[in-house]
Amino acid sequence: MTDRLILVRAATLADAPAIQAIYAPFVTDTIISFEEVPPTIDEMAARIKAIQKQGHLYLVAECENTILGYAYAGAHRTRSAYRASVDVSAYVAPAAPRQGIGRRLYEQLLSELTANGMHAAFAGITLPNTASVGLHEAFGFTHVGTYREVGRKFGKWHDVGWWQLLL
Repeated sequence: MTDRLILVRAATLADAPAIQAIYAPFVTDTIISFEEVPPTIDEMAARIKAIQKQGHLYLVAECENTILGYAYAGAHRTRSAYRASVDVSAYVAPAAPRQGIGRRLYEQLLSELTANGMHAAFAGITLPNTASVGLHEAFGFTHVGTYREVGRKFGKWHDVGWWQLLL
């Protein structure tokens, strides 16, 4: 992948089908997402639009006209005092693991969040997920706590760890 140009750019509504296709297997086949039914393309487009309408970031990584991953930041909580804190997330296409896509997305996302005056970024990670923990810790996120048995999927209870980065 290093010899091909990876463009990280703002997502558009036209990216919704590719984003939905990346996300759906995480919903149906893993505990990474606590959703149990994949959102439709229209629902994914509405999510992109809502994030951007709030003034937050939704990015895609594209190579040779193919979306390989996406990342976004959304409001951490709704109360106004949280306005400079965001929750972040990134997903990479199952066909493109370990190619630096997540790293490229987070480099851009965290840089833009800092430039936009955000103060803290949070990531909730269903455990275990060594790839996601590794990505976040490589960017300086630190573990701040774990919600024990907070979600139930595939007939089992799962923990969610929380990581924080002060920007």
